[in-house]
Amino acid sequence: MIRLETQYFNLNRILLLAIGLWPYQQSNFTRFQFIFLSTTLITSLIFQCTPFISQKCTSYFVTKILSSASIFALFVIKYNMFSVNIKAVKDLLKQLQLICNELKDKNEFAIINEYGCNAKRCTAALIICAICSLPVFIVAQFWSSILNNILSINVSQPHRFLIPMEYFVDQEKYFYWILLHYNVSFCIGITAMIGIGTTLLAYYQHTCGMFKIASYRIEHAMNSNMLQNINFKNELLIFEGLIWAVDIHRQAMKLTKHLQSSIQSMMFCIIVFGVASMSLNLYRIFQIIHADDTSLDNAKELILPILYTTVTFLYMFLSNHIGQYVTDHNHNVFVTVYNVRWYIAPLHIQRMILFLLQRESRDFVLNVGFFVISIEFFATLVKTSVSYFTVMYSTQ
Repeated sequence: MIRLETQYFNLNRILLLAIGLWPYQQSNFTRFQFIFLSTTLITSLIFQCTPFISQKCTSYFVTKILSSASIFALFVIKYNMFSVNIKAVKDLLKQLQLICNELKDKNEFAIINEYGCNAKRCTAALIICAICSLPVFIVAQFWSSILNNILSINVSQPHRFLIPMEYFVDQEKYFYWILLHYNVSFCIGITAMIGIGTTLLAYYQHTCGMFKIASYRIEHAMNSNMLQNINFKNELLIFEGLIWAVDIHRQAMKLTKHLQSSIQSMMFCIIVFGVASMSLNLYRIFQIIHADDTSLDNAKELILPILYTTVTFLYMFLSNHIGQYVTDHNHNVFVTVYNVRWYIAPLHIQRMILFLLQRESRDFVLNVGFFVISIEFFATLVKTSVSYFTVMYSTQ
């Protein structure tokens, strides 16, 4: 028997438990944890925007603030909107577990295991990437102090943040507290992005496994031995196999649509802020590269916009890739129905196959409003981001 929570969602469970969003353990403590972490994220976003109040706004200054604030806005949206849909996520996991409990043979278990392991490997890879990038992120913030120690410079240098922040206190005196707040917020946001994103990816991977099982059941029901030796018993087995194939295919589409409808508003906001973030950070990279100041302090400012651009690009790609993956797996069910040797089956079975072909004649896609999640849409998002960057560059 397959236990999804312990076998394939264990890494996702650890990440979501860390930020109080694992749907199966919602106690008073996790509610307090959510309020505390959400407040930390939101206040970090606010204090990144408060310099607009106290300082003169130039195009360089506005871009510097918004390039970072847009990423934190993504963190806040992702974290809070997932918490709103946590009951729906719990229900979907229960339904997925029930479907796995009804699998028929070892080949179907092997298919689900393959897709579950793919999701687990992707989660592990993203966690490793985040852990490896964290030291670079921390070193960049203490670069000036480290450089002074290496060069044995005794002159005390004022502390500088990588991005402007206004806490309305003596920032030199409370530098490390402010830095702690910023770093904790960033870690919460990255954990939320990876934890929530990979959980959704794991759901879609399992629905792709269900589509693959539907294809397997059709092939198994319409194998050559059955068709060449048609009798009453074999006809019943063929009908039963096709019915089970249609059933799991219907359940896969139902689960996918249910999940997509639950997160549609979240995904739309992420698309908008993702495009804005990529455009602003591309422009920020351009500003730093073409600045007159060529010192190491200026060069270290490249780290954050490059990191933010990479995170946004990777998230866009993975989101659209899994949408394309679901569409392709549904299409493969249609291809399987078309390729089986239906033409040597009895007429009433041929009619049933024709019904399946008509059912699959339209593509099954993931939608966010009018947008279809696919590799083509990913290319459109990147093109749009570059277009906005070009507009900002031309108006400087």
